[in-house]
Amino acid sequence: MSEDLWAPHALDEPELSAAPARLGSTGLDPAEVPAEVLAEVLSEGLAEVPAEGSVTLIIPTFNESANVGELLRRLAGSLPAHLPCEVLFVDDSTDDTPAVIEKAASGCPFPVAVLHRDTPEGGLGGAVVEGVRRAASDWIVVMDADLQHPPHLVPELVGEGERTGADLVVASRYLPGGSRAGLAGSYRVAVSRGATWLTKGLFPRALRGVSDPMSGFFAMRRSVVTADALRPLGYKILLELAVRCRPAKVAEVPFVFQDRYAGESKSTAREGLRFLTHLAALRSASPVARMIGFGLIGLSGFLPNLAGLWLLTRAGMHYLPAEIVANQAGVLWNFVLIETFLFRDRRRHRHWADRIGRFTLLANADLLLRIPLIAVFVGQFGLAVLPATALALVTTFVLRFAATEALVYLPRAAGRTAGSRT
Repeated sequence: MSEDLWAPHALDEPELSAAPARLGSTGLDPAEVPAEVLAEVLSEGLAEVPAEGSVTLIIPTFNESANVGELLRRLAGSLPAHLPCEVLFVDDSTDDTPAVIEKAASGCPFPVAVLHRDTPEGGLGGAVVEGVRRAASDWIVVMDADLQHPPHLVPELVGEGERTGADLVVASRYLPGGSRAGLAGSYRVAVSRGATWLTKGLFPRALRGVSDPMSGFFAMRRSVVTADALRPLGYKILLELAVRCRPAKVAEVPFVFQDRYAGESKSTAREGLRFLTHLAALRSASPVARMIGFGLIGLSGFLPNLAGLWLLTRAGMHYLPAEIVANQAGVLWNFVLIETFLFRDRRRHRHWADRIGRFTLLANADLLLRIPLIAVFVGQFGLAVLPATALALVTTFVLRFAATEALVYLPRAAGRTAGSRT
């Protein structure tokens, strides 16, 4: 990943007077610090030793050049002087957004930095995680650049967390006083509402106390975020943080979702599909959930299997070879779904051809193992054919799941994953 991190900022009197807060607990007297060192600390954007209650405002951007100037202007008018705050744009843009930020940042009373990523891994969520890795402040606030998230609420989010002792503070559209007015059209309203119901239904414990899990505007204590545990996919980073990091206490503040200031929404059907894939990955994170998902996908594989068998026999193929060929259609179907929904984050351990070859061998070995098992259950244990067949199906299913996880998707050896391809 190619990165470009800069912190455009010229020191002025308000900043110099705020130097004791920016230097935090270092014990240094600003009057005794050389000017060039003081400038580096104040303009770095990511101070190594943060002041108490300090905030890193992470703003992911993708072609938001028409919005970032106004966003910084409003932030400058909203952030109180006593709040030690730095702004980090994590930028995946293909336009002149970084240059616009550099120009607009020159008049800001707080440090502004830009991290440009040539390879936008993980989408918007991945951008936020990159920002989290670089943040050393007490609090992280995440917001969009399009001004649908009102900048004046930033200090209120942090203040609510300090007042209540919460680890996560969510700006919610669904509290009294909140509104989703900025969602364009009834279709987007319905999609947002449906996604909210779906996520809360899938993660009732992790999202307890969160009325708006689809919100992209929230504050979180840096101490509860483990960046390496996050595997974001798409733009719903709050869901990722809440499910994987499990903050102990959650608070909310209402907010009115505004109209986009300029430009077009990045919400697309493709992003919707990534969201559903992300949900499946989060829900299948535990071994039991993965096994259930594995079984459901296996059941769905009967559809292409039967469809292939019907087509081949209609074309004149004998039913025995047709059974073998059609079974491969079900195997391929299962492989694609398992890759997409269950083991997406483990695909880098082996080349795709290696994975599909191993998966196909295991799936076909299941047929060879099942018949001898049925014979043993009937001949040695005296079971009737139907119970013996059911028991053989369950046994081979458990063995196939364990073998698939161990032989296809676990690393071949510690430290040997670098350089493997997906």
